[in-house]
Amino acid sequence: MTTPIGRHPRLALLSLALLAATGASAKTLVYCAEGSPENFTPAINTTGTSFDAARPVYDRLVHFRRGSTEVEPGLAESWTISPDGKTYTFRLRAGVKFHSVPGFTPTRDFNADDVVWSFERQWKAEHPYAKVSGGKYDYFADMGFKDDLVAVEKVDPLTVRIVLKKPNVTMIPNLAMDFAAIHSAEYADVLAKAGKLAQFDQVPVGTGPFSFVTYQKDAVIRYKANKAYWGAEKALVDDLVYAITPDATARTAKLRAGECHLTGYPRPADLPELQKDPKLKVVSLPGLNIAYWSFNTQKPPFDKKEVRQAFTMAIDKAAILKDVYLGAGTSAKNLIPPTMWGYNNQVQEWPYDPAKAKDLLAKAGVKTPLDVDLWYMPVQRPYNPNAKRMAEMMQADLAKIGVNAKLVTYEWGEYRKRLQQGEHMTGMLGWNGDNGDPDNFFFLHGCDAARPGGQNLSKWCHKGFDEKLEKARTLTDTKARAKLYEEMQVIEREEAPDFKIAHSVVFEVMRQEVTGYKQSPFNSHQFNGVDLK
Repeated sequence: MTTPIGRHPRLALLSLALLAATGASAKTLVYCAEGSPENFTPAINTTGTSFDAARPVYDRLVHFRRGSTEVEPGLAESWTISPDGKTYTFRLRAGVKFHSVPGFTPTRDFNADDVVWSFERQWKAEHPYAKVSGGKYDYFADMGFKDDLVAVEKVDPLTVRIVLKKPNVTMIPNLAMDFAAIHSAEYADVLAKAGKLAQFDQVPVGTGPFSFVTYQKDAVIRYKANKAYWGAEKALVDDLVYAITPDATARTAKLRAGECHLTGYPRPADLPELQKDPKLKVVSLPGLNIAYWSFNTQKPPFDKKEVRQAFTMAIDKAAILKDVYLGAGTSAKNLIPPTMWGYNNQVQEWPYDPAKAKDLLAKAGVKTPLDVDLWYMPVQRPYNPNAKRMAEMMQADLAKIGVNAKLVTYEWGEYRKRLQQGEHMTGMLGWNGDNGDPDNFFFLHGCDAARPGGQNLSKWCHKGFDEKLEKARTLTDTKARAKLYEEMQVIEREEAPDFKIAHSVVFEVMRQEVTGYKQSPFNSHQFNGVDLK
């Protein structure tokens, strides 16, 4: 999709070179992005690529402090929580301006109507935009909002009340996540009257530090500084460009040539050379992430835990860490990384034991040769630098226990959708934390997320695990919550709904002239507060 004011992506690079040559005062920051967004509405997406594309445009009621897991006020300048933990009242910021785009100029400031509209779209089937762009709100459902909300109410133009059926101590950090972005209800009404509802998710209007200019699919996204931005960390450059470059080698070449200023997901093998380049700086952070290989428990023989355990013991994880991660990853035995509170270090990692794996398959009544599929991602992710290579190594390991694994992949958006629908027998994915709370990982094995379309890719629903997950959300005592999470990790180890592969170190590379950039623990990319020397 190209908006009317689109231009060829190479012009961004030419104009960048021209600015450098002429010493012009306008500044353009170019980010080499690894993929194309599905659209620009975070509520209907689940991928970091799409969230990154929407992030310059939108605000939420609360934000994570840039580079941190700490929550700070956003469009809500303050909030109170009722003694029973079920009612949240938000005092909204006055005087916040929405962006203008061709065909729409706001006539009013941000207010409570916009908050109510943004949540009701995801919650109420009768909402006029509920079914636009496919009408899937997976984060909203998977995080428990769909079933646990009682009301989202406008108290007055600058006050909103959110009422829950039961206490949820993860509520505030959840509201800082991308799916909780606040949209313009006025813009939605203008498009509805013009019969252009689909435009809402393709030409975004928010209150964020940058406003949207144009998107040329698989090529470039352009934004400009929002001069009226309310926040303290404003856009310090005039223009922001996402140069969409799926190939890691091409991203590195563009960075070295000065065609982009910053990029993520470098090839681990390239890091030593990048670190030696005086024009570049390489930053890294222990990843708040997990790479895993899910077993679809709704498809035999993976409905038997002994089969899942056998597949877990069939894979040489140490070889994967050496060959794929090149030392930039640590072996995973739990869903959450060891840097996160609630981690149970007493859990024993499954050993690599092909002989025992064969015995377990036989005891489970599985005859070999057995044919399965093995889905692998078509893109690099922070938790997995080379999914295809990993799949090939796993395929070879499985052959040793009499399993023929057919390798399968799709375009990234299609891959995610099909996995979430449960079309796979086994499938690779991973997770990068959104909010710093263990619940944000463990929900991936919750029964809410096991529905078709949910993010529980093993479609594993364990009553004991789920009861502990739900109970932990009601407790304000962190020690009591941590004890429940430790018990849940023991259940996960025994049930083996997926093979936990690695927690990776996340690397990003930028040119020396970039200042003020902060690497995010959530692997999100944020460009307000970032400047060029």
